[in-house]
Amino acid sequence: MALALTHTELWEIANWAGLVVVVAVAILLTILVVLVRTIDRRVAGIKETLKQAEANTADAALLDTTAAGVDLVLAEGLEHHLFLGRVLGKVRS
Repeated sequence: MALALTHTELWEIANWAGLVVVVAVAILLTILVVLVRTIDRRVAGIKETLKQAEANTADAALLDTTAAGVDLVLAEGLEHHLFLGRVLGKVRS
C-alpha cells in the first residue's frame, strides 16, 4: 500500500527544495564575486606593469646613440690591443 502525500507534506518538500536552490545560488554568486574581484586586482596589476614597461622604454631613442658610443669604445680597444700586440711582439723577440 503506497503512502499518499498530503498537500502540507508536498509544500514542505517544495519549501526545502527551494531553500536548497537558494543556498546553492548564494554560494555560486559568492564564488563569482570572489573571482571577479581577483580578476579585477590582476588586471590592475597588469596595467601597472604596462605603465612601468612604458616608462622603462621611454628613453629607447637613446639606444642608437649609446650603441654608437659602444662601437667607438670597442674600436679604440681593438686598436690598443693590436698596437700592444705588435709592440710586445717586438720587445719579446
